[in-house]
Amino acid sequence: MEKIESLNQEIHNAFEIIQQGGIILYPTDTVWGIGCDATNPEAVAKIYKLKKRAETQSMIVLMNGEKMMYNVFTAIPEVAWQIMDLSEKPTTLILDKPRNIAPNLIAADNTLGIRIVKEPFCFKLMEKMKKPLVSTSANLSGQPTPTAFTAISPEIIKGVDYVVNLYRDKIAGKPSTIIKLTSNSQVKVIRK
Repeated sequence: MEKIESLNQEIHNAFEIIQQGGIILYPTDTVWGIGCDATNPEAVAKIYKLKKRAETQSMIVLMNGEKMMYNVFTAIPEVAWQIMDLSEKPTTLILDKPRNIAPNLIAADNTLGIRIVKEPFCFKLMEKMKKPLVSTSANLSGQPTPTAFTAISPEIIKGVDYVVNLYRDKIAGKPSTIIKLTSNSQVKVIRK
């Protein structure tokens, strides 16, 4: 019972910060991430600044299902659904022509990396937001991705508006596989 209450409390706390245009440090289905409302360009800019990352290096966006995906992409190749159904580990897909998303998240080639998550914290937070959630690893640009909360730089922890108090003792998994799909159904593995 206590776990559900703390999960709900953390979702509430993170939601309040995101609604105000803030950025959060939170556990994802892979590694600890820095996130915000993916439709808020000012909040997205705060993450680039915190990570000391060029805006040309795009970040990924988490979604919690088909409805959210169709709100961002008008055409989703059939192979995208097949890859998601068959993937045994978290997989990020890079798809063409996103819309209804902060412009500073869209890559120069008019693509966006997205991952559907089922992990309870992220899933329920997006359910409450009714919007996708930015997800980028909790490190300064060029530094290694931290595999545990204790490995996150104090600069990152101090730089966010809220740190989610869940799963801090858990060792993270590996970053997701990244696959780029074009509208003409070409498939390219970017990261295994």
